[in-house]
Amino acid sequence: MGAGPFASAVLRTVGVSPVPPPCRGSPRTLRTMAATNTPVLSTRALNRATLERQLLLRRAAVPVREAVGLLVGLQAQNTRPPYFQLFSRLEGFDPAALSALMESREVVRIVTLRSTIHTHTAEDALTLRPLVQPARDRELHMFRSGLTGVDLDRLASLARELVEERPRTMKELREELLVHWPDADPRALAVAARCRLPLVQVTPRGLWGRSGQVALTTAEHWLDRPPQPAATPDATVLRYLRAFGPASVKDMQTWAGLTRMREVFDRLRPGLVTFRDEHGVELFDLPDAPRPDPGTPAPARFLPEFDNLLLGHADRTRVITPAFKGRNGVGNQSYGTVLADGFLAALWRLDATGDTAVVTVQALGRLDRATREEITREAVELLTVMSPAPAYDVRFATFVDFED
Repeated sequence: MGAGPFASAVLRTVGVSPVPPPCRGSPRTLRTMAATNTPVLSTRALNRATLERQLLLRRAAVPVREAVGLLVGLQAQNTRPPYFQLFSRLEGFDPAALSALMESREVVRIVTLRSTIHTHTAEDALTLRPLVQPARDRELHMFRSGLTGVDLDRLASLARELVEERPRTMKELREELLVHWPDADPRALAVAARCRLPLVQVTPRGLWGRSGQVALTTAEHWLDRPPQPAATPDATVLRYLRAFGPASVKDMQTWAGLTRMREVFDRLRPGLVTFRDEHGVELFDLPDAPRPDPGTPAPARFLPEFDNLLLGHADRTRVITPAFKGRNGVGNQSYGTVLADGFLAALWRLDATGDTAVVTVQALGRLDRATREEITREAVELLTVMSPAPAYDVRFATFVDFED
């Protein structure tokens, strides 16, 4: 029985194009039709599905540690963004809660996905770090010319002894290793230690309202746990889809910094559902994952620089429209972003002037009055929770010159 007018209307409502009836033809034609018959998810449907899983359609009443695991870590290239990521996602978030988990060593800062620092649960730190070792091997290979004559196994063993004796800065570690390999490139020695060992940044680095230099030790030593087997690619794909789906193979590879994941998706295919985006790219998803109506309201949200929502896909148009591509940063400088109706709409920054904390919002396009008021309310909430200043202000002004 075909999909009648009612069924077609329902499919349009949830952002899925109705499936056309089958037809006869050559094998090539049938393969083409198989692709055509896959339901198509609109950009807005992808946007709402991803926001729902990222806890950005409504703040979630879940413990901080659970949220860090659900999101498969928080990008933490800088120390403050993880706190702002959780503020925008969790009901009643208190920055002290994340700091407490870091002090109790239930969450840690470690290089994992995309070879960047992430805040992870202890369990994920121990299992995701070995999963992404191939990316660290590729990074190390780039420095091979500076490591001529260096026994990398011996280097790793020596570096482990040094950082487990006491946490070391990278400068200290580099100087110690130079004693053993004085002709090697100093930077390459440090890179080799970082790539061969699962190094965590110890506290007070990363604590809210505290400063601390980067001092390193091994994850096993800091957590007082034995090494763990690497997370399986299959399990990691499923976790990724739960937090970022629906998504393509390339999306997942971009998020993780891994390659050759197509065979993993193909192995999992029987238990997944597939769609296509508006450009025909195949997307995978969990059958029971939420895919809200694309008309679902999406509240204004302030995201910090390097939020994984903006970095978790090869195709970022589900959050950043083509008109604003590249507008969340200039060169190597990335800025906080404001979502309005689920999409990038403005940049923001937080400054302190005397006893006053100021959020400045730079609109990237025209914002109507209702949207400006909604953004202002969210900015006030951010200032109330995330700033100790007794006074605050919200301003709409330009602070980034895109030179165009």
